[in-house]
Amino acid sequence: MKADDFDAVVGIDEKVLKASRPDYYEMKFEKLFKSKDYLPTSIVAEAEDGTLVGFVMGELFMGEYGIFQAEATLDTIGVDPDYQHKGIGEQLINEFVDHLGQLGVKKINTLVDWNDTKLVHFFSANKFSPSKTINLERSL
Repeated sequence: MKADDFDAVVGIDEKVLKASRPDYYEMKFEKLFKSKDYLPTSIVAEAEDGTLVGFVMGELFMGEYGIFQAEATLDTIGVDPDYQHKGIGEQLINEFVDHLGQLGVKKINTLVDWNDTKLVHFFSANKFSPSKTINLERSL
């Protein structure tokens, strides 16, 4: 991923979620290109004409003394709706997993809204399974 991909990533995200989140992606791109505490990991998919049509983003935490943790997060994925159901999401996940595996990562975590059955199915089809930990919340 390049800094120039910002508008395309925000555009895909807006198409998928029907809401614009440029502030979220400003934070993500800041970490991606400037942070020293994390090793951000990102991969993009492009159409034959070079148009960005999908992306995946996550982080590998750098532990003390620059020692990598054995776990990473996958926190953002998006595929342009015009290109969905063509294997692009699966390809992005596989490349993301392969890249992190080469870095010594043994586990990738992600959070999914349990009620988002399409996303739960997508991750399940890509070999993700419920973890042994649960996410707790408290409404205020």
